[in-house]
Amino acid sequence: MSNLPKSIYHFSFVILFGLVVACKTQQKSVNAQQNAPIVLQGPAWAAAWQQKAGEYRALCFQAYSLAKTRLDILLQQEHVKPPAIVTDIDETILDNSPYQIHQALQNEEYSDASWMEWTAKIDCDTVPGALSFLRYAKSKGVAIFYITNRLEAERDPTLKDLQRWGFPDAVNDHLTLKTTTSNKDLRRKNVMDNHEVLLLLGDNLGDFSGIFDKIPVTERNDLVQDNSWKFGSRFIVLPNVMYGSWDGAIYNYDHKLSAEGKEKAIIHSLKKY
Repeated sequence: MSNLPKSIYHFSFVILFGLVVACKTQQKSVNAQQNAPIVLQGPAWAAAWQQKAGEYRALCFQAYSLAKTRLDILLQQEHVKPPAIVTDIDETILDNSPYQIHQALQNEEYSDASWMEWTAKIDCDTVPGALSFLRYAKSKGVAIFYITNRLEAERDPTLKDLQRWGFPDAVNDHLTLKTTTSNKDLRRKNVMDNHEVLLLLGDNLGDFSGIFDKIPVTERNDLVQDNSWKFGSRFIVLPNVMYGSWDGAIYNYDHKLSAEGKEKAIIHSLKKY
């Protein structure tokens, strides 16, 4: 038998026990993430596509190439008021995919606090094609207006993020944030009162018209069909699989529903065999 003091054996046992507990805790954490509802882990998969897929970049370039073609045509027409473009910010001109990955790794959904922690970092990348298009539009004498559902408390970091990339008209008078409602109709009207809005850019249907806001999936899709001629003509849509009103529509915009409840509603709504 070893002559080592019993205290050494005791200490070794404590270390070994601690390692076993740590491994089991880590395994539980991994299993928890693997078994997390799709509303928690799904956005990370979508963010991976946004960050890594050439197809995502191609779709963005396609959207902005079409926007440029349409702008050139529209600028040939006569307008009583000065021309303008209204654009959304998040996932339309700025990329927030790191936030979605961060939240997924924490098994957390969106929250205002975590979102504002992210935007305060002033670390967004640009959406492919966005900066060059808006600079081109500005060179043609078109005013750029930014209408976003970021909160007023985010004005300073939002302007700094736009300015550090050199987005045109990134000034207070051209930036309108959310106040009492996410509906953008009144904010768009304020621009339209003094400008001829040639194009609207966005990743969510509500970026184009309030008729799409908070209505059921079927009605929402029917309205897209009814207004199909506007898409690619006056409405330029950017891809965003990570989040948006599309998923809220599936569970009737009940954002207080648990992640498991949302997942159940989503899975129940899907076609399968």
